[in-house]
Amino acid sequence: MSNLLLAAAAGAGAGGSFSFLIIIVIMFGVMYFTMIRPGKKQQNQRQQMLNGMKKGDAIVTIGGLHGVIDTINVEDGTVVIDADGILLTFNRTAIRDVKPGASVTTAVPEETTTTVEETTVGEEPSVDADDDQDSDK
Repeated sequence: MSNLLLAAAAGAGAGGSFSFLIIIVIMFGVMYFTMIRPGKKQQNQRQQMLNGMKKGDAIVTIGGLHGVIDTINVEDGTVVIDADGILLTFNRTAIRDVKPGASVTTAVPEETTTTVEETTVGEEPSVDADDDQDSDK
């Protein structure tokens, strides 16, 4: 890129300054598409996530607190979160992640029944002849 700038600066007359101007415009265009535009996309996605929150959605705050949305106050920009029965009030901007429609409930383990199958051996154990002789003594 520096070779292009040197070549543009070395150009004589008005033609050289015009090519330098084109290079500067291209540099600003590349900066816009690599730095500014992705930031705006991410900001729009976050705003859509915050606008799409509703009561009962599972959330995670920027501090790592997990809970369920109890109420949303749009005028004040606050959210009341139910974290295991404790109601906490946060700013909407403190919400990091929203899982729509997923409510946090305590999991009740299902009862499992264990069936034990008894197996019988068709043959009785064989008695060795040596054991019979020992018992006779």
